Amino acid sequence: MNQLRISAKALAHNFWALKSRLSPSTKLIAVVKANAYGHGAVAVAKQLEALQTDYLAVAYVAEGQELREAGIQLPIMVFYPQIAHFKTLIDYRLEPVLYSKQTWHAFSELVQSTTAKYPVHIKYNTGLNRIGFLPEEANWVIANAAKSNMSLISVYSHLIESEGPRPHRASDKQINTFLEIKALHEKDTEQSPWFHLLNTSGVYNYPEQQLDAVRCGIGLYGFANHPEWDQSLQPIATLESVISQIHHIQKGETVGYDQGWVAPKDSVIATLPLGHADGIGRHFGKQKGTVCIGATKVPIVGNVCMDMLMIDVSNCKCQVGDTVQIFGNQQSAATLARQSETISYELLTGIGSRVFRIWEP
Repeated sequence: MNQLRISAKALAHNFWALKSRLSPSTKLIAVVKANAYGHGAVAVAKQLEALQTDYLAVAYVAEGQELREAGIQLPIMVFYPQIAHFKTLIDYRLEPVLYSKQTWHAFSELVQSTTAKYPVHIKYNTGLNRIGFLPEEANWVIANAAKSNMSLISVYSHLIESEGPRPHRASDKQINTFLEIKALHEKDTEQSPWFHLLNTSGVYNYPEQQLDAVRCGIGLYGFANHPEWDQSLQPIATLESVISQIHHIQKGETVGYDQGWVAPKDSVIATLPLGHADGIGRHFGKQKGTVCIGATKVPIVGNVCMDMLMIDVSNCKCQVGDTVQIFGNQQSAATLARQSETISYELLTGIGSRVFRIWEP
């Protein structure tokens, strides 16, 4: 019925396209959080493990636990671990990002009696103001790391707007701040962490700041937040549905809940078994979003329902059972997202569990 077809070949292409922009010594941290941006975390992680990526990264402990239970052996960073889940994190050999004194003390207490130093990562808040140690806490981190039972694997931060045109005042300020933090850590003879600052857009926009590693998420799935950069990548997923029913309606009749669309003329309406429970939000309705039947784009009309949406096929030959492409080679997820003033991240990660994921070579 509804299926998300995912290309292993395109994933490999994107991996190597990103690697080609890095120096041989720069590590690639593959981000597979949020179910690998909606594509299926276990399947994507297995592909990336076969491609020999250096690290995987997830947002929360449960995501890392799922990968370990599926047999993934690569080191896994957990970006935003919650203190209540630290014990599970240790049980599954996951590596926490510590981002505050509170998380530091809580994790340090858990690992103080372990026989080997436990690997951890440190996040600094250089301006995004989301999570992270403050820059002025760097000396505290360094001093406490020296006497802890933790091994500092990496130190990193996150740019506010890595895709913004250069020069970019806020990003430049962040880079300078992070380089100052880096210099402080490099004075410490007890720990020798590696440093990373860039996400996918940063790889393209700030290649001179690739440092020891980069974190690539959306780029692996085919997008880089800039039309020119996107050309070097291949979207790995195609979302398809089928026509369930076709209605011929007269001028003035309405379609969908709340009379969301009024036919301006006699019209032909097709219904697809795909709705906001599957990730196609109501904001794509009322002729904002389009889908494709063959090479023809047709608008979504009325309000998107929980389980269905309606499209105007008055100018398109089609029949019940025909395949309809929501995004793929006819229009990308980024193109569809822009139609409703959102981003590819939100569209991809929102694709629901009722949509079958099908891997293709």
